[in-house]
Amino acid sequence: MLPAGLVASAVVSASSANLGPGFDSIGLALSLYDEIVVETTDAGLLVEVEGEGADQVPRDAEHLVVRAIECGLRAAGFTPPGLEVRCRNAIPHSRGLGSSAAAVVGGLAAANGIVAQTDSTPLSEAQLVQLSSEFEGHPDNAAAAVLGGAVVSWTDRTGDRPAYFGVPLRLHPDIRLFCAVPEERSLTAETRVLLPAHVSHEDARFNVSRAALLVVALTQRPDLLMAATEDVLHQPQRAPAMPASAEYLRLLRRLKVSATLSGAGPSVVALTTEPALPREAAEYGAANGFTIIEVTSGEAVRWSPGVTVAG
Repeated sequence: MLPAGLVASAVVSASSANLGPGFDSIGLALSLYDEIVVETTDAGLLVEVEGEGADQVPRDAEHLVVRAIECGLRAAGFTPPGLEVRCRNAIPHSRGLGSSAAAVVGGLAAANGIVAQTDSTPLSEAQLVQLSSEFEGHPDNAAAAVLGGAVVSWTDRTGDRPAYFGVPLRLHPDIRLFCAVPEERSLTAETRVLLPAHVSHEDARFNVSRAALLVVALTQRPDLLMAATEDVLHQPQRAPAMPASAEYLRLLRRLKVSATLSGAGPSVVALTTEPALPREAAEYGAANGFTIIEVTSGEAVRWSPGVTVAG
């Protein structure tokens, strides 16, 4: 049993999954951060949320951060008598920027801050990737939120339960990142059903080659990003569900900007070595309800006994 009065915090980044061809396997942390503060209490549950999604998420035990905190504490052998959880969100919800993965990773990390004040051992990075990916069902966003930067992740299904892994990539310093975030929302579960159950060998071969090239482009050859971000397995299939994002994606690529849907969309992420997006792209975004945000590669999740401030 945990005593009341233990305080811990976590700061966790947004993420963009897939980056075109790397479906469910390549992710990139982005410098938009959610903050979580948790305190153990004698009894009950208090959940406070401010910022993005504050009017959408539950304020009870179903809140994803709460579920993740309890999961992390159970993994260390603890059940708290009560919790106070405070979330300050900067990651847009339901926009393909990894808000759910951030909630899970942040909750697990905040649990680490509690566990660190006991005689037990906090979760390792590998355990954070595993447990957070179990919530998600795939490791791309979760691994990026845990490890920071660009990651390659994979799933091993040979055991009793899926095992999830991620390794970091050293993102080339010349790459600049822009997120185009629309007002409309989308849920991954809704867009995933648009994907066919089977694909041709030709399409599979195309995406395998582009995903391999993407690793080279992200780390060594950003001049190859246009070819490396091509995809035929999920973006064309999802386009009808988000016409404004699909058109923005086509516009950026016509302007020779390597851009992809961010995860399942509807946000679009551009990877470029230029200092700004072309004027035509900026004007299209402003006229069609997109907020353009220049970001950098996000940091690995941080947790601490006490309160940690993002930045």
